[in-house]
Amino acid sequence: MLMAKVKLDIMPSFKDIFNKPVLTTGMKWLWITVIFFILDQWTKQFAVSHLNYREVFEVMPFFNFTLVYNEGAAFSFLANQGGWQVYFFTTVSSVVSLGLLFWLYTLDAKKEWWLSVSLSLILSGAMGNLYDRVTMGKVVDFIDWYYGTYHFPAFNIADAVIFLGAAMMLWDSFVIAPAIQKTQKNQDSKENESANEQ
Repeated sequence: MLMAKVKLDIMPSFKDIFNKPVLTTGMKWLWITVIFFILDQWTKQFAVSHLNYREVFEVMPFFNFTLVYNEGAAFSFLANQGGWQVYFFTTVSSVVSLGLLFWLYTLDAKKEWWLSVSLSLILSGAMGNLYDRVTMGKVVDFIDWYYGTYHFPAFNIADAVIFLGAAMMLWDSFVIAPAIQKTQKNQDSKENESANEQ
């Protein structure tokens, strides 16, 4: 009984979780999501309107525009599975997007701005590709980087911002968060020393 009471006292109530002003949370950075979502959709529409399927438009010696469609996940994973994968990835993307929105709401807009920006980027990419799957049943890819005869799998702006957001999250996990914890630990130690001296 005592254990249950302690757990209830420690856990925040739903009222506490959902009673924060939105602009003090990580959702303050959702403007980044909107900007990259619009950019992603505009570039995809441009590619569909101006390129023929599999047509190669050379930009640089290592960079082409090539219109392709992906019914799978990243790097065409499960692309040729008869259609069920479209519903599967649509469901996964929807759940992930909702999870990212909730995570953003739990973050502090000022103290955790780096993580908030990284999640906003990932959310933008997830929603960009989700929109494609819902409206077309496939994702538009058109960016083709290559070296010699090796071509990296074609991708789009949504994929690029997901990659950037994930890289920022790793940086936060291994560099920023440990530095903050170390600083907090030093402050706590100094406060304890001051309290003991008094």
